[in-house]
Amino acid sequence: MKKIFLSLLTLSCLTASAQFGTPRQNPIVPSVVENVAEDFKPATSNQDNKQYPMVNSQRMVRAQISAPQATFVGLDIAGKIYTMTKDENGLWTGTSEPQDEGFHYYQLNIDGASVPDPGSLYYYGASRWGSGIEIPSADEDFWQVKNVPQGSMGEVFYWSTYTEKMRRCHVYLPAEYFTNPTKKFPVLYLQHGMGENEYGWAEQGHTAQIMDNLIAEGKAVPCIIVMDNGLNTRRPGEQGGFGGPRPQGGQRPQGAPGQGGPRRGGFGGFSEGFKNVLFNDIIPMVEKNYRVIADAEHRAYAGLSMGGMQAREITLANPDKFAYVGSFSSGAWNVDQVKNSEGFAQKVKLLFMSGGGKENMGCEEAAKNIHEQLGMKAVGYESPGTAHEWHTWRRSLYQFAQLIFK
Repeated sequence: MKKIFLSLLTLSCLTASAQFGTPRQNPIVPSVVENVAEDFKPATSNQDNKQYPMVNSQRMVRAQISAPQATFVGLDIAGKIYTMTKDENGLWTGTSEPQDEGFHYYQLNIDGASVPDPGSLYYYGASRWGSGIEIPSADEDFWQVKNVPQGSMGEVFYWSTYTEKMRRCHVYLPAEYFTNPTKKFPVLYLQHGMGENEYGWAEQGHTAQIMDNLIAEGKAVPCIIVMDNGLNTRRPGEQGGFGGPRPQGGQRPQGAPGQGGPRRGGFGGFSEGFKNVLFNDIIPMVEKNYRVIADAEHRAYAGLSMGGMQAREITLANPDKFAYVGSFSSGAWNVDQVKNSEGFAQKVKLLFMSGGGKENMGCEEAAKNIHEQLGMKAVGYESPGTAHEWHTWRRSLYQFAQLIFK
């Protein structure tokens, strides 16, 4: 199973690289010029009053930028760079092939320089702020802003005793937190993937909108959600890596690029740093400053991709800390992993695994095996028609949130 997990992590890194690559990394292909439905509309992820980029009914993306002095401009999306064409006024236009529905990072390439598109909003992904575009999906209604009681999504700064510096997280508070000032709430700790940060679930993931709508429909228990940075966990003096102690001599273990710390049954230091921040700083800060029910029965932990791998390592090693565990696009868990974690099957009320239909992770079968052989509640979910991308993870949160704290 280690090889499978490592392959997933490598895939995550390569995906991020492809989304923000250079012409030498991603293949250059012609812009689509035939059989294009000319019903393009500005993307919903555009900056106010910006017409480009656009999306048509075929889910093609059309970008446009003024660069009179440039000799090459390309639209870099989903691992390909589509050549754009310049008119007599120096305005470059190009169209991609159809894209999967959901959210995608992309950029423009101007004479070899990868730059954000000035028409889109900016998102943090692939370890940088850059452009993103929303490709309409048939089921996007579940994360739209609606006329329902609105919770809040806030940035919170706190002192970390482990990293010895100020850190930032996002905290979602349901509407009832303000209207019912004596009530205490359960907490979901929700983590991002490789190359992303604490903004991911708040922005690309539309967590507040998903939860507001579910709660208003009576489908989810009102809860607090905490979204932190799972990568920035180095202690003073540590070099590279994701946090956690380095092996003797400062050498990296074989494994994920940039990974620090010794191997401990999986990714070792890859999860070690965040585990220490989570237990030493984040949970104590939340339980001190917010009205929460401070016990394992009212804590859930979930993450996507890298965050799901961290969730697996942390919860298997600490089955008494969380009653609900979610792993999105992080590979299917197997029976032996759960069985070898003493108390996990008995103490954890729900293990939820999911992936995109195009990822072929086998989460449904894996959950069935765990349930049948170990007797614990395990649920598998497959997001139809999506891959390693945000619409898979939005759908996963939508499903997971309806199962926890009940």
